[in-house]
Amino acid sequence: MIAVVLLFQVAIPLVLLAWLWLRPARSLVGLVGQVAGTGAFLFALSLVAQWALPVWWLPRVYGGIWLAAVGVALGVRPGLRGLPRWPLRGRAWSEAAVSALLLGLGAWFGTQALMGRMVPEVGVVDIATPFGAGHVLVASGGAHPLINAHMRTLDDSVERYRPWRGQSYAIDFLGIGPWGLRAQGWRPVDPAAYAIFGTPLVAPCAGIVVSAETDMPDFDVPQQDTVNRLGNHVILRCGEADIVLAHMRQASVLVQRGDRVEAGDPLGQVGNSGASTEPHLHIHAQRPAAAGAPPLSGDPLGLRIDGRFLVRGDRLRGLAG
Repeated sequence: MIAVVLLFQVAIPLVLLAWLWLRPARSLVGLVGQVAGTGAFLFALSLVAQWALPVWWLPRVYGGIWLAAVGVALGVRPGLRGLPRWPLRGRAWSEAAVSALLLGLGAWFGTQALMGRMVPEVGVVDIATPFGAGHVLVASGGAHPLINAHMRTLDDSVERYRPWRGQSYAIDFLGIGPWGLRAQGWRPVDPAAYAIFGTPLVAPCAGIVVSAETDMPDFDVPQQDTVNRLGNHVILRCGEADIVLAHMRQASVLVQRGDRVEAGDPLGQVGNSGASTEPHLHIHAQRPAAAGAPPLSGDPLGLRIDGRFLVRGDRLRGLAG
């Protein structure tokens, strides 16, 4: 995973920016294609990639460098008006082909990611922030599998997904610490080294606790419990919807089944229990499961938090954030 992150979020963007800055195309068509292709690809990458690694603000840096490179190529470079309209050499045509490929990839992936920002055509539940404090980043969320891996569970043809179908529009949150870093180090083993670990959680809506667990261990990264996937958790029934908060910290859950809570009441803390590869909060909304069925097999619902349909890359502050 680290190699993939370094390739797509560091190496490729830097290579494209260096190409645009240091070797602008020597024809008008080639230059326009180079600017459009690199811009479209970097824009799509900013939407699709999970920018928890290395930092959430890095795409903005890339965008600033791209704008500066475009300014140099179009405004500062002498002789722009004297450039030929079309590429003149084989190498120039090869570069134009690369630009066209980048433009095509950027347009396709960017469009898919933008479509994922649209509220899904299912019931949508409005809740308040579940965070009592802190500043968090959406690692996975939205209405397209490209930016929300949970949506794979909508595929009814895969039997192992059926017990987890209710989580299809779930949101995963990571913490944002100093300098925008999610953790003290690249991928530390100690869960306490992650910014979100121990962040207080509050009830995002008024309802009744239908399930609560607090005794499961928090694992060192990247260990996880693939059997008890929710780990320590709270499930609230708010009206006609169940709100599931999972991967909470051991011994932190403050409510029990049958308790009635109001929005803002303390629930516990974010941890690293269950099927969690690193500390984060998983939250989703669903219809209550049928009697005797797995608890997360209800029909999935969309989720708006503080009036926002959150997608990958969005940020949210807690009540005391």
